[in-house]
Amino acid sequence: MGNGDIRVRGLAARAGGWSARHRWAAVGIWVLFVVLAMGLGSAAGRVDVKDSDQLKGETHTAARIVEDAGIDEPASETVLIQARGGDLKATDAEFRDAVEAVVRAVEGTGRVTEVTSPYETKTISKDGRSALVQFDMRGESDTAGERVEPVLKAVEGVQKDHESLRIEEIGGASMMKTFDDAFGDDFKKAEYSAVPVAFGILLIAFGALVAALLPLALAVTAIMATMGLMGVVSHVMAMSETANSVMLLVGMAVGVDYCLFYLRREREEREAGRDAQTALRIAAATSGRAIVVSGVTVCVAMAGMLFTGLAEFEAMGLASLMVVAVAMVGSVTVLPALLSLLGERVEKGRLPFLRRRKRSGGTQDSRFWTAVLRRVLAKPVVAVVVAAGALLAITAPALGMKTQQLTLDQEFGDSLPIVQTYNRLNDAFPGGSEPAEVIVKAHDINAPEVKSALADFRDRAISSGASRGPVEIKLHDAKNVAFVYVPLVGGSDQDKAGASLDLLRDEVRPATLGKVDGLEAPITGQVAGSKDFNDQLAGAVVPVFAFVVVFAFVLMLLSFRSLTIAVTSIVLNLLSVGAAYGILVAVFQHGWGASLVGAEGVGAIITWLPLFLFVILFGLSMDYHVFVVSRIREARLRGLATKDAIRHGVVTTAGVVTSAAVIMVAVFAIFGTLSMQSMKQMGVGLAAAVLIDATIIRGVLLPAVMALLGERNWYLPKWLHRLPDLTHDETPQAVAAPAARHDEGEPLKV
Repeated sequence: MGNGDIRVRGLAARAGGWSARHRWAAVGIWVLFVVLAMGLGSAAGRVDVKDSDQLKGETHTAARIVEDAGIDEPASETVLIQARGGDLKATDAEFRDAVEAVVRAVEGTGRVTEVTSPYETKTISKDGRSALVQFDMRGESDTAGERVEPVLKAVEGVQKDHESLRIEEIGGASMMKTFDDAFGDDFKKAEYSAVPVAFGILLIAFGALVAALLPLALAVTAIMATMGLMGVVSHVMAMSETANSVMLLVGMAVGVDYCLFYLRREREEREAGRDAQTALRIAAATSGRAIVVSGVTVCVAMAGMLFTGLAEFEAMGLASLMVVAVAMVGSVTVLPALLSLLGERVEKGRLPFLRRRKRSGGTQDSRFWTAVLRRVLAKPVVAVVVAAGALLAITAPALGMKTQQLTLDQEFGDSLPIVQTYNRLNDAFPGGSEPAEVIVKAHDINAPEVKSALADFRDRAISSGASRGPVEIKLHDAKNVAFVYVPLVGGSDQDKAGASLDLLRDEVRPATLGKVDGLEAPITGQVAGSKDFNDQLAGAVVPVFAFVVVFAFVLMLLSFRSLTIAVTSIVLNLLSVGAAYGILVAVFQHGWGASLVGAEGVGAIITWLPLFLFVILFGLSMDYHVFVVSRIREARLRGLATKDAIRHGVVTTAGVVTSAAVIMVAVFAIFGTLSMQSMKQMGVGLAAAVLIDATIIRGVLLPAVMALLGERNWYLPKWLHRLPDLTHDETPQAVAAPAARHDEGEPLKV
């Protein structure tokens, strides 16, 4: 760049300059914002996604009918009574005594209603060795798990008196209690442990207590503010507990990352001999700008989840988008103010045994990445072939990916006794633990034609082979609604149960209930919900992928004014996501190394994870990409040759990218230790992708590809020159020029 006048441009540089000059005001505004957001959120309360809004299709229609009718379905419980061996049958006196004892015991608790004997409902298995006592819990189903313990103890008491029989309880309330007891604190422990883990890594990275606390302070306050905002926003778009957990993950990741990028650059410039004020201006104009570009790109990626039409995904997308935006704003406003206030005190609490190596100029040396980069740039073709080949090989298993909603035994394995009860119940009564539910709404539920259609449906459900029975019908006369419970042939085998569901929907229902004018009969239940979810998710994949990729491409194009950079960014990110998919399939579907993460016998990837991972990873990987490429471009603008600029950009960012990646991997890996396979899959997938992204992609493939492209890295066709220019071409020399004035927008001499 020649000599001349240069103005400090860009939101990040201006915001950082203002905050540094008005530091107490900036800190006060941030604190006020966090407090107000939390206060407003607490006052407004959070509105969570309703069952009727979770899905579209028949599942949605069924939930709407039940909700409009004001029917509160109680939590249903079942006691499985089963002969342990020998010739004991349900018709024998000993077996009958046990059944009667169970009925008396559960009724005696005063917590249940609608207790039915298997001899009345004919819920006796074909071999005559198993029978079911069924009942409902009193009170609201959502809190039934808190009231079921006396019933469980009553059943355990009967079991002790009948050793020749297996007497076990299972149902919505008992499963809720079991899972709460076993895993209720699991998520909280994971969320709480993320902070000390991140702090430990930051302490090692910075070697100083105050410097390590700053990124955590920013991340935690951004999360607190977003939690408050979620409460306010939930009155327009409902939120959920899942969205809250995802927000915590993303908020911790980007909040620490953004602060790390900014703080490292400020320290680097001070170590190069610049005064604190100049170092801060350089960090604002360079790392601050990279944070804004990265943050906007991540927000766009998260916004992709709003196009799924799935309420849970929309909640996760909006919550993630908000926390990224809040963390981004905090990074370019309150962080420069805090750094200006602290000055040299940011080094307080230095640990004497952590010494950092420095090169001339103050930038931190990375011997490992310097050695790797020397070989990569010496033979870029070999590096591209080896790295891309390795990533494609890792991606290959993803071509056979099988997704489904995980059954109870897939989700928890055999670690819980209730899972074994679930399996025994499904073996004896296929589909009995998760029956299809037909919600019948008629003008008059007791009309002769409706009763006849219900009877026909019950008979044909069995005769068609979709169910082996018994098919149970519950009438709500006052609401003109009937619930029909149909155990599906296939039981816990999702493929076979899905085929039985299709038979009910496509053949049995049209031939019976479908012939009554004005009658609605949507079919819901666990299997139906899984199918409707899969169908809707499949329809959302292409629009979401297209939205995220196209907008990320446009943002990179406008931010770097290079068609080549935009294209390579997308390709490299897709390789990173593909590799994460391949690892997930290899471990959780094929079982390769599954014992290392406690994932034996899962055999499938949970349905929502691939799309979720794509959006999250595509957004988060832009953090590193924008940061590294911005540093390379900055060096190129200073007059370095492209290969030298690549070497400078990668080596000088290696330390901060490695530290940020280690924190992300550690936080995500915590979720990989949870017992629920869905959370384990999410944690392993995210951790593996970030690790690959920060090493193979940014350390090998990116510099090798850029070295091969040379000056073509900065290619922009003439017909694209009219596009808006979002580049901020400040270099440290420009920003730090001695003639620079503090008033924003004033010319800076180079």
